[in-house]
Amino acid sequence: MNIPHRFARVGALAVLASSLLVGTPTVATAAAPSADGGTVSVAVRGVGHICYSGLPSQAHDTLDLIEEGGPYPYPKDGTVFSNREGVLPKQSSGYYHEYTVITPGSPDRGARRIVAGKKSREDYYTADHYRSFARVDFSC
Repeated sequence: MNIPHRFARVGALAVLASSLLVGTPTVATAAAPSADGGTVSVAVRGVGHICYSGLPSQAHDTLDLIEEGGPYPYPKDGTVFSNREGVLPKQSSGYYHEYTVITPGSPDRGARRIVAGKKSREDYYTADHYRSFARVDFSC
């Protein structure tokens, strides 16, 4: 059965919108039209949200350091995050910067990061090294 392209787009947008409203990052598939009139599966990714109070204490420390302008515990902290994964909203190069969230017991930087946008309090948390993100909600 072929799905008209307008419904495929609406379906993909509905999956994305529901992931944003529910607050959990989503990687789902939706049908989209192919060049030969059939359909193909496409990945739809969304950014969830996380309450500031729900972050690990080390993320609070990292956000404090970002506000203060450092010093940061690792040389890579503050470097440009290029968003190659395409999960975060598309922005110009240099818009996002990454910072380590220390993981107790990890022998290296671990997988946890805060990625900060240029706008004030536009901070995203990832616990799985950029596979998914949650925007930090400072009101809860």
